[in-house]
Amino acid sequence: MKRVLVLTGGGDCPGLNAVIRAIVKRAEQESDWEVIGSVQAFDGILKDPMEYVVLNNSAVAGIHVRGGTILGTTNKGGPFSWPVKDKKGQWTTVDRSDFLMERLKKLKVEAVINIGGDGSQRISQALYEKGCNIIGVPKTIDNDLSGTDFTFGFQTAVQIATEAVDKLVTTAASHNRVLILEVMGRYAGWIALHASVAAGAEVCLIPEIPYDPAKIVEKLKKRFIKGKGFANIVIAEGAKAKDGALVYQKSTEPGYENIRLGGVAYKLMHELKNAGLEAEMRETVLGHLQRGGIPTANDRILATQFGVKAFELVLEKKFGHMVSYRHPDIVSLPILEAIDKYNFVKPDSYLVHTAKGIGICFGD
Repeated sequence: MKRVLVLTGGGDCPGLNAVIRAIVKRAEQESDWEVIGSVQAFDGILKDPMEYVVLNNSAVAGIHVRGGTILGTTNKGGPFSWPVKDKKGQWTTVDRSDFLMERLKKLKVEAVINIGGDGSQRISQALYEKGCNIIGVPKTIDNDLSGTDFTFGFQTAVQIATEAVDKLVTTAASHNRVLILEVMGRYAGWIALHASVAAGAEVCLIPEIPYDPAKIVEKLKKRFIKGKGFANIVIAEGAKAKDGALVYQKSTEPGYENIRLGGVAYKLMHELKNAGLEAEMRETVLGHLQRGGIPTANDRILATQFGVKAFELVLEKKFGHMVSYRHPDIVSLPILEAIDKYNFVKPDSYLVHTAKGIGICFGD
């Protein structure tokens, strides 16, 4: 019996379970394959004792409608930077990739399917270079992975953000306020841009277009007559003013290497006050609500297509490749090519043009 190992790494994302289910269902059609799942990304294989589960039809029945991941996930550590305490009690990291390769051989794993975002696929590439038979599946609500038109989880995050703006519109109107909604996205403004167009926000602020607070105030003042009026702003967590800086904190969690973005909504509120906006303002940070809940039909379908394609790439022995959506097809490309550049919003894209065409201000 041949074995394929499946794992989910990085931040959780609606649609992960649909990918797992699709891999298992496609593998069940082959008589000589067994699917096992590593608990919490590669940690399950690196731990003593190992934590992995056998995945069959009964194990994945109905999970495509559930958010999160039945395998668990982590965005700390990994085979190349496993957190350990040194003799002085300080946290450091060690490379355990060779140990991982030994464990995979011991488990008789012939292929690995790594479902994750940019960081996870960089691990995939590094393991492929060490001789691991690995396939990547792109996953991120931020839609910031190049090499694919869309990633699953993104549409669900946009839907949640859009519904949040819809709700904030009524309270903004009731109180004659400007309400600021901060959404995720890290260094890309995809969620903020799509939610702003879908919900009809007055202002959309994204990392790719640094903003001028004075330009925003100029737009907002037109929304008020004799103190009455309202407006809604959607701001991506990675947005910043012209000549400004990112708002973030460095994490003290062992093994967590990324900076923690967040808090830009509060900063914007003070910037607008200093620029002369007299209207009352309130801020809402949507946070991890964007990561959870039931995936939309669109994300379930895309995730299912990715899962089937990933296993078929294993059958084709097309290792070192990542599944990709290139409308209308599900294809693949080398992982190295997929992680070569970041998927930013292009300021001259048609969706930005559309947003400006309906009067949305970007502060530029």
